[in-house]
Amino acid sequence: MKAKKLISKIESPKIPQELMDKSSSTVDIESEEYIERAIFQDCTISLTKMDRISFDEVIFRNVNFSNSQFNNIELTDIIFDKCDLSNTDFSNSNIHRVEFRDCKLIGLNLSESTLRNVLFHNCLAEFANFRFSNMKNVTIEECILSSSDFCYSTLEHMYLIKSNIDQSQFSGAKHSGLDFSSCEFYSLIINLEDLKGSTISREQAYVFAGLLDLVIKD
Repeated sequence: MKAKKLISKIESPKIPQELMDKSSSTVDIESEEYIERAIFQDCTISLTKMDRISFDEVIFRNVNFSNSQFNNIELTDIIFDKCDLSNTDFSNSNIHRVEFRDCKLIGLNLSESTLRNVLFHNCLAEFANFRFSNMKNVTIEECILSSSDFCYSTLEHMYLIKSNIDQSQFSGAKHSGLDFSSCEFYSLIINLEDLKGSTISREQAYVFAGLLDLVIKD
């Protein structure tokens, strides 16, 4: 019930019913700057580098973007479903009303990006980079985010739900109160001052006691 309440705060992508199918075995979009009302499925999009391209009202389903570079991309009203974006570069991008569902996001680079109303659900996102990003109304649920990097990011209304965040970095992050209580981790890289306003479970208190060099006796 709690998870449903949190997710309701996130605006869902607004996708029209009629979409143009632009799928092929290998999609070439390097000559395009703006793509709207389209669906890409069961294909590969491979780009060495693409700068300042915009996608609006698009569904990507079972698409492989692995190792592509989309610097300064604009994503509005987008669904990524069962896609592979491992090591894809989305740095310095604007991402609004976007869902990543059942995606492989290992090493995804979202550093210095702006995220608004974004959902990550059941994604494998180890080593994902959110450093210096500005995030508002973002839900991360049932994801593996171990060794991810949120250092010096602004995290306003970011919800972490039943995710593995072991060895993730939160040092210098500004937040409106993070709730770690449903997440799994054995250690975090975070400063004590960055914990103010956070919520943890009783079991997790042992982890944070280590930051103070405290010994807890049973």
